[in-house]
Amino acid sequence: MILIALKTLSISIIIPVRNEEATIGPCLDHLTGLNGLEILVVDGGSSDSTVTEVKKRKVELITSAPGRGVQQHTGALAATGNILLFLHADTRLPRGFSSQVTSLLSKNTVVAGAFHLAIDAEAMKFRLVEWGANLRSKLFNMPYGDQALFMKKTTYFSAGGFPEQPIMEDVALINILKTTGRVMLADSAVITSARRWNKKGVIQTTLFNQLMLAGSKMGISPDRLALWYYGKR
Repeated sequence: MILIALKTLSISIIIPVRNEEATIGPCLDHLTGLNGLEILVVDGGSSDSTVTEVKKRKVELITSAPGRGVQQHTGALAATGNILLFLHADTRLPRGFSSQVTSLLSKNTVVAGAFHLAIDAEAMKFRLVEWGANLRSKLFNMPYGDQALFMKKTTYFSAGGFPEQPIMEDVALINILKTTGRVMLADSAVITSARRWNKKGVIQTTLFNQLMLAGSKMGISPDRLALWYYGKR
């Protein structure tokens, strides 16, 4: 029965973008030639060549209001697969990811999953970041969006989907999912860009992330947290 169920599962990969001209092309090229996938790129108002790069690959392009949570939810509404996988444009999925996704979601107690985190940089400080992220994911069932979250579409909508908030939409959804079952890591790792750690520094980025989590638990609004994290835009 499990083997039959796995054959009928199809995966929709939803990629939110906004001014990702440097990353979206390689991201889509990495998925080229893989069978049984639906790829949806959701643009939140890019002003660079992101849309052009998507159209070159003849991938389905959807427009949306800006905001990663809003864009991912828009993609989920349009998806036809019965599994949703949310992928950041600067992240690469591991070889054989689809079988890992379907196998993990076939377990009765598992409601969602993600991958281990690997960062595309050589310095030892990034190994420490990876170790901390993977430990957090295992101990607290709390992977972040850059680990390519996935779940059945029915589960996603039963949980209400990504909330319309400017920051930590992934944490909000995972917190809801955790009340209904386990959130597990697949065996393999995604490889994500080091750009956000390079931009602010490993220590500052890690500290800010922890402050955002603490602020969220204290009931501080996502709008205020986003203002602290990003500053005025």
